[in-house]
Order: sequence, then structure tokens, then C-alpha cells
Amino acid sequence: MIVSTAAGVESSAPGWINSLMDTLGAPGAGIAIALENLFPPLPSEVILPLAGFAASTGQMNLIAALVWTTAGSVIGALALYGIGALFGRDRIIAIATKLPLVKVADIEKTEAWFAKHGTKAVFFGRMIPIFRSLISVPAGVERMPLPVFIGLTTLGSAIWNTIFVLAGYLLGENWESVTGYVSAYSKVVLVLAVLGVLAFVAMRLLKPGPGARRK
Repeated sequence: MIVSTAAGVESSAPGWINSLMDTLGAPGAGIAIALENLFPPLPSEVILPLAGFAASTGQMNLIAALVWTTAGSVIGALALYGIGALFGRDRIIAIATKLPLVKVADIEKTEAWFAKHGTKAVFFGRMIPIFRSLISVPAGVERMPLPVFIGLTTLGSAIWNTIFVLAGYLLGENWESVTGYVSAYSKVVLVLAVLGVLAFVAMRLLKPGPGARRK
């Protein structure tokens, strides 16, 4: 949908995003990013550069845009962390025993991997489309210490958000050119994720076997 921003420049951003920023300024951008974390199909590659463009026109303060969008990222991530913590390991195990091709041993291997690499996964995951939201759930399931989770999420989100907010700020009316690059990046990530799933399914079909839970 094409709408007009407060600065009078047409934008392909959904109208509700423009309305939030027009009405609330930087806090509106933060709310939009928090919702994007909870609903990944929402376009962060549009929200962040648009916030930067709005800052370049004086509609909001640049520092406020960076602070509020990062706060929104952390709040959204905490909500997903909470879902993971409430869901818990036992329910994950129970579901795994009922899924075709999935063994309890797979869950245990994932737990072992997260115990070893979880901090890196949370930090770098904030800069990978799709996974930037999903990574908060296993962090909650594994009960990563909350101060560690918040610190890593804040730092990773601040880096990601700063890149795209500044891009929109510097590009001005051409801010939408950023979305093409991020869209291509997202598609590469999605293809790699699909290939990974297909490889897992193929290996499981070719090498079936029971997976026992460790005592």
C-alpha cells in the first residue's frame, strides 16, 4: 500500500506504521518494532529505515529513534523468551515424541548445542532475519539467565537497528532502496533454512532409528 509520510513523500510502508510514527514519533517506531518481533512477517526492513528518514526530516530525534527501536526489539524478544520459559522443556520433549522423523535425542543435541553456543546464537541471531525473533524462544526454554539474555539482545538489536535507521537517515527520500537489499538477504536466509530442513528430513529417512532419552 502506498501512503504519504508526514514529510509529504510517498512510502510503501503499511499505513498503520506511518500512523504510529506520525502520532507518537519515536515511541511509535518502538511499538512497531516490538510487534515485528512478535510477528516476523511485519517488515522491519521498512520500519527501521523509515524511522531514520523521519528523523532526517525532523519528525523525530535520531537518538530517540535508535533508543526506542532498540527498546522495542528487547521488549518483543522478552515476550518470546517468556513464552519459551512458560512452555518449558518437558512440553517440548512431549511434543517431540509425537512428531514424525523427530527423536528426543534431536532435542537433547539441540540443548547441548545451545548450552555451548547459546550466547553467540542470541547475539548474532538478532542480526539474521526470521531467526532474530525465533532465537528468543529456545533461550526461554533453556532458561538463559535473564540479565545475559537482555544484555546480548540489547547489543545485537542496537547494532542491527543502528545500521538501518542510519541508512534511512542518510539516504533521505531514497530510504526505500534499503529494503531491496534486506529482502534479498532475507530470501537467502529462508532458502538456507529450507535446505537445512530438507537435509534433516532426508538424513532421517535414509538413516532411521530410535532415539532414546538420556537418563
